[in-house]
Amino acid sequence: MNLSRTFILFVALAPLTFGASKEIVELQRDVAMLQDQVQKMQAAVSEKLTTIQTLIQQTSDNVKITDRAVAVMQDRFNDAMKQQQASVSGPVLSVTQKLDQMSEDFRAVRESVLDMNTRMGKLDAKMADLQNLINTIKAPPPPPPGATSPTGAVGGPDAAPAGPPAGMSAEVLYTNAVRDQTTGKYDLAMQEFTDYLKYFSNTQFASNAQFYIGDIYFKRQDYTNALQAFDNVLERFPDGNKTADAHYMKGMALMQLGRNDSAAREFRDVYTSYPDTDLAAKAKARLKDLGLTVGVSSTSKKSAKRR
Repeated sequence: MNLSRTFILFVALAPLTFGASKEIVELQRDVAMLQDQVQKMQAAVSEKLTTIQTLIQQTSDNVKITDRAVAVMQDRFNDAMKQQQASVSGPVLSVTQKLDQMSEDFRAVRESVLDMNTRMGKLDAKMADLQNLINTIKAPPPPPPGATSPTGAVGGPDAAPAGPPAGMSAEVLYTNAVRDQTTGKYDLAMQEFTDYLKYFSNTQFASNAQFYIGDIYFKRQDYTNALQAFDNVLERFPDGNKTADAHYMKGMALMQLGRNDSAAREFRDVYTSYPDTDLAAKAKARLKDLGLTVGVSSTSKKSAKRR
């Protein structure tokens, strides 16, 4: 009975056992195929890595060769530049030395000219003093107090023109006036400049004295008298030292008086008649303050002096 059951069970399980064996065989076949593919891929990868390494090595060799070639070219270029610099630096250094010498010579000439101008100014003042002394000697002595002139009036039309007071020097008077004006002693400076124009109106610094009178008026905000004083500079001393400054300060006085159109004309004259100067730059700035530009001015320097 037991044997029969065992046989039946074996017969029943036999198909299952056979099916399992078949699946194992198929699985083993798949694994073998996969291993074969892996081996082929490894071989291909290995071959490609070898090729890449070879290319890398070749590239590295080429880079080294290029570096050496560049280094050689750099050395040759440096040598050529050194030779060129050596051939050029000599003449350039010589020219530079000559320019420095010329600049030094020009500076010495300029200082000599300035010194000569100063000496000429002092000589001019001394000549004026000498002329005034001669005039004083030639003039008859003044009449005693209370005496009458031939016309019947004291100091009438026939009286001799008065010269500078005794001991008054043009050089000393002008120097004192400039010092007092610079230090703010305007009343004293005004009197000294006025005396200078009274007694020494034909000297080199007469135009300066007239200009500084206008400058004192301007600083005192007396713009009307300042305008008149600057006009006197332009009318009496059109070729003096302060012609350009008088034009500019006349424009400043006109601007303070609210006469902007006239002020603009003066500033334009300064800009066009005295280009490349500090005054031209200042005149351009004042026009900008007035909301104007330089524009085109047909006024010449001579016509500016005639006003």
